[in-house]
Amino acid sequence: MTQRRVDDEADNFPEWVDRVQANVAGEVRRRRKEMGWSAQELADRCEQLGHSIPRNVIANMESGRRAGLPLVDVLVLAAALETYPACLIFPVGYVEETQELPFEHLVPTWDALRRFTGEQEVPGHDAGLVPDFEIHTSLVSTVLAALDEEERARFAAKTATSRAQQEEAERKRTEYADRAASAKYNLRYLRRDLLGDGATPPDLPPALHDVDPPEWAPETTTEERP
Repeated sequence: MTQRRVDDEADNFPEWVDRVQANVAGEVRRRRKEMGWSAQELADRCEQLGHSIPRNVIANMESGRRAGLPLVDVLVLAAALETYPACLIFPVGYVEETQELPFEHLVPTWDALRRFTGEQEVPGHDAGLVPDFEIHTSLVSTVLAALDEEERARFAAKTATSRAQQEEAERKRTEYADRAASAKYNLRYLRRDLLGDGATPPDLPPALHDVDPPEWAPETTTEERP
């Protein structure tokens, strides 16, 4: 039984590598032709992006003659072809099934892509700070939307032609102001927790300059002061 497992490993590992490279090669070829580019034009675009991938290397990759596929090449090829690296590795809609790891069964490419991007959770896997950054993005959107609606309600209150309209506009203004304040509160303490974990929170838009208290600003050394 043990020997058969070893034989399986010897047989399956190269197949997995070949399958991943074939996925990328096939999607690079499809995207290149879709854009009406030759292999040389794709090579030229990669060169413009700052990472050279010669025409013959692209041709060998597409034909399956290239032995390896560096990650940096995948990143640049994706940018050159105006797509996402994950879409080259998991070409949803063009490859029905794929193999995520050696010794594993084929799975729908769509499922593999969702696990690769973290959209589909895998029990026991650590998502890092991705969920926190997603919450951060949502809170920023909530604050900005509430502030915009608050301003609209403030204008409506100023231009109201009746007391009833003015009171309704003021009620809405207060509601949106409270919503913005609540989201700002949650955003501030999420950013505090990120700093506490040693992470750098995302930049805030100018309208939310008051979310971080002054004491959170990085210290300026004497050399940095004007």
